[in-house]
Amino acid sequence: MTTAAEIADKIAGEQNLTKAQAKSIVDSVFKQIAQAAKSGSETNIAGFGKFKVKETPEREGRNPATGATIKIPAAKKLTFVPAKAVKDVLNG
Repeated sequence: MTTAAEIADKIAGEQNLTKAQAKSIVDSVFKQIAQAAKSGSETNIAGFGKFKVKETPEREGRNPATGATIKIPAAKKLTFVPAKAVKDVLNG
């Protein structure tokens, strides 16, 4: 697993930045993606992929402990669709 701190450390080394500067940039990128999602906007990062909000309707489910039927409320989910370049890296 890679963490935001590990990503920031790698960016700091590659871009000749302090770790604090790189961490601030990484945090800012994630914050901007989250803000766009909150407003319902899609974030498209060329060569990487798209982050978009998907709405799931209310549905019935089961409590695994009791087997009782429960209603699962409608919700919004952030989904990621990788770009072709990322798919090629994963499958190549």
